[in-house]
Amino acid sequence: MTTPATTNPQAETPRLVRVRDVMKTEFDLVPGTLTVREALDGMRHVDARALVVDKRHDDDEYGIVLISDIAKKVLAADRSPERVNLYEIMSKPVLGVDPQMDIRYCARLLERFGIMRAPVIEHRRVIGIVSFHDLVLRGMRPSG
Repeated sequence: MTTPATTNPQAETPRLVRVRDVMKTEFDLVPGTLTVREALDGMRHVDARALVVDKRHDDDEYGIVLISDIAKKVLAADRSPERVNLYEIMSKPVLGVDPQMDIRYCARLLERFGIMRAPVIEHRRVIGIVSFHDLVLRGMRPSG
C-alpha cells in the first residue's frame, strides 16, 4: 500500500532574484570612434569582458564589443588594433535587459538569442551588465 504524497504548506517558495541583484555595475562605456588600441588602453573594468559602445545621440542605440570579438575580428584576422575602430566590430543594436527582470527569464532570453552577456538598461540608459556567470554565481548561490 502506498501513501499519498503530502504537500508541505510551509515549503519554502524560491526567492525572486532580479537582474539588478546580480548585475555588474562597473563597466566601460566608450564611443564607437575609439580604435581598439585606445579602448583596450583605457579599459578600467576588464572583469566585465565587454565594452558598451555609447549612443551617438538620444535616438541612437547602444552597441557592444566583447573581448572575444576583438580576439576573432582583430587578433585572429591579423588586423592592426591601431587602425580598427570599435564601430567596425561592434554588435548593434544590443539586446538590453530590464533590471527588474527575474534572473530565470534573463537566462532564457540570453539563451534564446545565443548571447553570453547583455547591458542592463533602465530609462534608456545602461546601468550595468549581466552575464550567465553573474546569473549563476551571484543569483543561484545562497548568500552567506
